Amino acid sequence: MFYFWQRILFPLSILVIISLMLWLIFGALPAVLFFAAVILLYHLFHLYQLLALEHWLTDPEQRTIPDGRGLWEEVFAKINKVVRGHQKERAQRMAALQHLEQATSALPEGVVILGEGDRIEWCNPLAEKYFGLSSEHDIGQQITYLARQPQFVEYLAQQDFAEPLILRGMSPEGLILSIKLILYGEAQKLLICRDITRFEHIETMRSDFVANVSHELRTPLTVVNGFVETLHDMPSLENEMARRAIHLMGEQTQRMERLVDDLLTLSRLEDKQNPLHEELIDAPALLRTLHQEGLSLSAQQHNVILKIETDLPLSGNYDELHSAFGNLLSNAIRYTPKGGDVVLSWQSQNGQPAFSVRDSGIGIDPKHIPRLTERFYRVDKSRSRETGGTGLGLAIVKHVANRHHAQLLITSEEGRGSTFSIIFPAGRVGLVDAKFNLVDEK
Repeated sequence: MFYFWQRILFPLSILVIISLMLWLIFGALPAVLFFAAVILLYHLFHLYQLLALEHWLTDPEQRTIPDGRGLWEEVFAKINKVVRGHQKERAQRMAALQHLEQATSALPEGVVILGEGDRIEWCNPLAEKYFGLSSEHDIGQQITYLARQPQFVEYLAQQDFAEPLILRGMSPEGLILSIKLILYGEAQKLLICRDITRFEHIETMRSDFVANVSHELRTPLTVVNGFVETLHDMPSLENEMARRAIHLMGEQTQRMERLVDDLLTLSRLEDKQNPLHEELIDAPALLRTLHQEGLSLSAQQHNVILKIETDLPLSGNYDELHSAFGNLLSNAIRYTPKGGDVVLSWQSQNGQPAFSVRDSGIGIDPKHIPRLTERFYRVDKSRSRETGGTGLGLAIVKHVANRHHAQLLITSEEGRGSTFSIIFPAGRVGLVDAKFNLVDEK
């Protein structure tokens, strides 16, 4: 700063001294003319430097900074230092961005960055392939103008990205994509799409295999079970060991039939091409039916109690809900000792219809609860065989709950019983004309 003022004050002082000397020697007019001429030249010099600076700033990347004189030498040097620093930072950012783009382009998923208004800010080559985009021409375009699948447009509009969206038939090759949107920043989204065509085909093959094998097993099992029942009822069969063997054969054949039925049910529930056929269900009436079935299954060995605390009907599939509720009820009866309580309930929790089965049975160690809905997962294998369970009941319950957008909750304590609840969303409450009577029966 001192240098700056020195470069201004020193020439100005010299100019004033010379002008005063000319005033004293030649009079006022020559002194004024000299002073004005010098000031004019001084301004022209600065104007020239400003024009040179403006010329350089129009393209600092390609042009060389002018050689300043006087005060401008230091100004140009500082500006050049700042500009070169910015250019270096910009080059580093561009290199980092290119590195990130190369890494993202190598990902096995398609990636699209969406800005405000779902406008495309960037996409990698796989995303271009999946959605038919162009990174050269479509940047700044709203993605729904280019990807017009109704499911995708609705998914974006709902703003609920908890679950991925499955899009089928995205190209002539029939690609199946899993779409996941992640919110970040103020109004930005990261769209990640993955080709799951192969996995879907494998899953379809697995489901078809299970369904076909189950169908093929059903006929011979029916025949075998029929002959076993015939042999068991023959009056001439006096050998106790033979009678015992035939009795066990009958039990195991029936168990295999139940297993086949559960496999077929699970296969239908997992079939994505099998839509949910809904109807308005008289839920209290359904629970009364289940109560009677529970009494029959228990054979008067348990206290099977029905509690209907609300008359809320339910929108859903009757057969699927009957199967899920029945599985929970039969599990409670099988794992509750004689004389224990099994409470079947229908109630409202904050406006949400809720079904629950509470028992006073053996209970479950909390460490097993997260895995209970896995196929064939058993807490106690020997006890499960004794009770005749197939190991698929809770898997069926979970799939039915998911198809009805409901939540399956399990609470249990060893030695004190368990409670299995299915909480339905409030939107599944229907409107009916009939009034249901609240009951509390044993």
